[in-house]
Amino acid sequence: MGLLSDPNRRQALINLLTRLNAPICFVCYFAGVAWFMGLAFEPFTLRTYMSENAMGSTMVEERFPAGERALATGREFAAHKKKVGGMPVDWLVKTMQARGLEVFTQSFSRTLPFPDENTERYVVKGTNVYGILRAPRAPRTEALVLSAPCTPGDNNNQAVGLLLGLAHYFRNQVYWAKDIIFLVNEHDLIGMQAWLEGYHHTNVTGMDWSPLQGRGGSIQAALSLELSSDVVTSLDIVLEGLNGQLPNLDLANLFYAFCQKIGVLCTIQGKLQRSDWDSASGYNHAVQTMMLMVMKQASGRPWGDHGLFLRYHIEAATVKGVNSFRHYKTDATTIGRLLEGMYRKLNNLLERLHQSYFFYLLPSLSHFVSIGYYMPAFGLLAVILLLRSNPGVLSVLTPLVISHLTGAALYMLPVRFQEVAVEHFPVSETEAVVLTAIAVYTAGLALPHNTHRLLSGEGTEMGWRVLKLVALLYLAVLLGCTAVINFSLGFILALTLVPAAAYVTPHVPKALSAFFLVALSPACTLLFSVFFFQELQEMPVSFQDGWLLYLSVIAQGMLDHYLYGSLVFPLVALLVYPCWLLFWNILFWK
Repeated sequence: MGLLSDPNRRQALINLLTRLNAPICFVCYFAGVAWFMGLAFEPFTLRTYMSENAMGSTMVEERFPAGERALATGREFAAHKKKVGGMPVDWLVKTMQARGLEVFTQSFSRTLPFPDENTERYVVKGTNVYGILRAPRAPRTEALVLSAPCTPGDNNNQAVGLLLGLAHYFRNQVYWAKDIIFLVNEHDLIGMQAWLEGYHHTNVTGMDWSPLQGRGGSIQAALSLELSSDVVTSLDIVLEGLNGQLPNLDLANLFYAFCQKIGVLCTIQGKLQRSDWDSASGYNHAVQTMMLMVMKQASGRPWGDHGLFLRYHIEAATVKGVNSFRHYKTDATTIGRLLEGMYRKLNNLLERLHQSYFFYLLPSLSHFVSIGYYMPAFGLLAVILLLRSNPGVLSVLTPLVISHLTGAALYMLPVRFQEVAVEHFPVSETEAVVLTAIAVYTAGLALPHNTHRLLSGEGTEMGWRVLKLVALLYLAVLLGCTAVINFSLGFILALTLVPAAAYVTPHVPKALSAFFLVALSPACTLLFSVFFFQELQEMPVSFQDGWLLYLSVIAQGMLDHYLYGSLVFPLVALLVYPCWLLFWNILFWK
C-alpha cells in the first residue's frame, strides 16, 4: 500500500509504466495468447464432475427393448413423408395417439426478410406435431422435452422413429414425475421457434403461429435428437446455442456419464477423447476441439434446435448420431437406453439445473475450463487498452457521431434497400443484401475525410489523443461486456482489435498501417475465421469457395438476427464497427 499512498513512489511507478509502455503491452498480448492456448493442456483443466445430487449416480436399469421396431417406424415415417412431400401430419397424429399420448398440432408461417439461398425459400409454412405424456405421480407442474426435427429428404427419419419408440415405451412406465413432451418440428429452427413462442405465450420474432391447444408444466430440460443412419458409430453432443449461450455443464456431464456406463463412443465437436494428453498430437487434438467450440460459440448462431431453448432458461442440448465408418457400431436399442437413462435422471430433479457451471470451454468431455481460468487470458488483452490510454479534455463528438451513423446504416440499409438493388442491378435478393452490406462497410473507410470536412480547421495533437482515449475506453468496455456474455466472441475480437487499437497513431506510416488496420477489421476477422474453421474441421477450401462461403455466412448471420434474435450482427454493426472506425479516423488524423 505504501507504493500507492506515497506520491513519490506512485509517480515513479507511473514513469516506469510510461517508459516501458510498449514492451509491457507486447508482453501482455502474447501472455494472454499463451495463457489461452495453455488452457487445452490437461493438467491446467478441471475434471468434469456431477454437481447436482439428484443426478449424481447412474445406477438406473435401462430396459428399452425396441430399437429395431423404432427403425422400422422411421422407415414408415420416411415413406409417408415422401408420399405427401413434407411433414406427414395426419400419420404422426394417429401414430402418437396410438401410443397413448395427448396429441396437438401447431401451424406457423414466417416471411423471411430476404430469401435463404441454402434452402431457396422466402415464405416458410409448416406444422409442428407434439404429444404429451402426462406424469402419473406428480401434479404436472414440470415437464421435459424430447424433440426431433422433420428435415427434407432422408435426413433424421431414424430420429423420429426412435422418438416414437421411446414414447411408446415411456407410456408403460409408472415412475414419471414430470410431463414428457414428444415434439416433431418442421423446418428445423423456424418450427422450433414457433413452438417455443407459442408454449411461453411470447412473440419476439414477429412470426405467425396458431396458439397451442395443449401444454405441459414448466420445461426443465430438453434434448433434440438427430439420427440419419441405421448404423451409428458414435454420439456427438452439441451445446452451443443462440448468442453463445451454453447449457448447465451437468447436462453434458450426464450425457458423458451414461455413454461411459453403456459403452457408447461419445464425441464433442466430432472428436473422440484421447488419453495421450502429454504428447504433442494429444495437445493439438485438445486445442482443435476447444477452438472449434470457441469458433461456434463466437458465431452466435444456434448449432441445433436446442439452441433456442436456452433463451427461455431451459437447459438443452442436441444429441447427434454419427456414422464415421468405424468398426465400432451402436444399435438403436443402445441409443434408446442411453436416452431412457438420461430422462430418468432428469425426472429426479427437484429444481432447475443450477449447481454447475454455465460459462465454460470443453477441450474434451472429461475436462473443462471454467470462467475463472479463461477470463485472465482476456484480461491480459484488455489491460493493454488501459495502458495505452492518454488523458485529455477536448470534445470528440463529431467522429463518434459519424462513425455510429455509419454503423446504423450498415445495420438498416441492406435489408431495406434490397428491392431497389434488385430493380437496378442483375442480382438476387440475398446477393443484394450481402453486397449492400459490403458497400456500406467499405464506404465507411471515407470516415476520416468526412470528419475533417465537418471539423473546423485541422485537428490538434491533443484532439487525436482524446479521441484515442475515448476509443480505447469504449473498446475496453465493449469487449468486457461481450466477453461476459459470450467469451469466445469477445476473445476473438480482442485478439484482432487490441493490437490495432494499441498501435495506431497519426504518426505511423500510412500505407502499411492502413493495410494492418484493415486486416484486423471485423470483416477480415470474419473472413479469416471462415478459413480457420474449415481447417479445424479438416475440410480446407480454395479461396474462391471460401469467399462464397464468407458471403453465405454474412447472409446467414443477418437471417439469424431477424429470425431468432441473434445479437452478433447488431453488435458488430452498431458497436464493434463504429469503434473500429474511430481508430481508422485516428490513423488519418490531420
